[in-house]
Amino acid sequence: MSFLVRGVRVALALILMVSASMAQAAADPIDRSALARAVCSDGAGLARGAEDVVRSAATASADDLAFSGSILRALLDRRLACVGDTAVLLDRPGGSEGRDAATGATRSAAGARSPVLGLRQRGLVETGAGVVALLTGASTAQRSAGLATLERRAAAVPEADTILERARAAETDAVLRAAIVQAMQAAALNAPEPARRRAAIGAIADAPSSAARSRLASLRTDPAYAADPAFKAALDAGIARVERAVTIGDGLALSYNALSFASILFMAAVGLAIIFGLMGVINLAQGELIMVGAYAAYGVQEAFRMVAPGLIDLYLVAAIPVAFLASAGVGIVVEALILRHLYRRPLMSLLATWAVSLFLINLVRVVFGSQNLQFGMPSYVSGGVPLYADFIVTWNRLFAIAFAAVTLAATLLILKRTPLGLDIRAVTQNRDMAGALGIRTRRVDRLAFGFGSGLAGLAGVALCPIYSVNPGMGATFIVDSFMVVVLGGVGTVVGTVVAALGIGGANVLIEPFYGAVAAKVIVLIGIIVFLQRRPEGLFVARRRR
Repeated sequence: MSFLVRGVRVALALILMVSASMAQAAADPIDRSALARAVCSDGAGLARGAEDVVRSAATASADDLAFSGSILRALLDRRLACVGDTAVLLDRPGGSEGRDAATGATRSAAGARSPVLGLRQRGLVETGAGVVALLTGASTAQRSAGLATLERRAAAVPEADTILERARAAETDAVLRAAIVQAMQAAALNAPEPARRRAAIGAIADAPSSAARSRLASLRTDPAYAADPAFKAALDAGIARVERAVTIGDGLALSYNALSFASILFMAAVGLAIIFGLMGVINLAQGELIMVGAYAAYGVQEAFRMVAPGLIDLYLVAAIPVAFLASAGVGIVVEALILRHLYRRPLMSLLATWAVSLFLINLVRVVFGSQNLQFGMPSYVSGGVPLYADFIVTWNRLFAIAFAAVTLAATLLILKRTPLGLDIRAVTQNRDMAGALGIRTRRVDRLAFGFGSGLAGLAGVALCPIYSVNPGMGATFIVDSFMVVVLGGVGTVVGTVVAALGIGGANVLIEPFYGAVAAKVIVLIGIIVFLQRRPEGLFVARRRR
């Protein structure tokens, strides 16, 4: 019995040894010495060497591919010299010393000659170097460049399918892997077998995009479209599927952009709604308070860069309280020094806040300059994920939407569940009665102005990953913010939310058809017509008299 067990073990060991040797033979088909001699022979030998690299790339080992790539890249960079029939890899073009390509030993290149690449040889060498870069490139950029080279010369590479399949299986970058799959589909579309072409059409239709639609539409000029009814039916069905999916994806993208823009509008307008509803002050400096919040976020980023560069990704989160306090502090100072003398004089308060906005803009220009600030994008607001067709959920816009939702919840909580919120609502409904009941209305005004200004600072933080930050950024949002406040109803947070959704959505939906300026004009006209019918806006804040 023990003899039988030992026999089985020996047999298994032999099988494993044979399998390993066969796998090694299958994965090591490049003759390194032959390649090193080929590049130093005549033009025909050099061409055969490059062709052998391409032909063996699908099964060659990573070490063999790296060796072949170093020789082909040295040829293209003019860093390869031939001493007799030996290839020497130079440290730099025209150098006098290098290393033997076959043995790796240091060798003099005195009296060496440089191989001459004709048009055919150069094309083959570039193809081989591109294939090697696609399969073994250290960076995504190198592998992407190799893919581009293979796509350009796919017709001259019979092994393109297997090379692309090996690259797809090994690729770790999702975007590049998708590009490799597209290249595989494009190669299959040009295959001579009708069944394979029809299968490629179905595969492309299963991953719809604008690029896929263009790729399929170009096949309508193919002779097979008129000659082969099965091919024609498959192509028409595939194009119809892709067009439906692209239409749905475009609609989702428009809705997503509209929601993100509406979120920014809400963030910019909610503080203005509180200030206007409580105090009747038309604060033309609200846009500049947004700018203060954005510049405060920039200051936090630079502080992290100097003090804790390893935690730089956290600067956007840390900037939230800093931006709120910075804008709230500016608002309280403005209210204490200027606006408290101008209550019940709306025209003077409007001019005063306009002067404050001009002062803040020019102060920032003097201190920081007029150029756009450069923000480093944390990983959680960079990039996105493809969801359907051309619709990509970008993290920066999703951050703005989530931030606006949290701000809305916090604002409602403060207004409904805190003593300050109770005082603000009481003063908004009837200032004189609130004062008679012991509420310090002047203190409420100051705190409410600071709170509304702080909300504008939060809008500045939300804008950092999406829009350009510069001294004039506030003017972009002040008009839209006032339209949101007036349409939603003065002093109502819920009305501000609904109006922001309506105005933001209308702007984004109209803009692709008529342009940005025309979209704003159309929206403004619509608001004017609506206010003629309902001057108090969508929602009316309760007031007691």
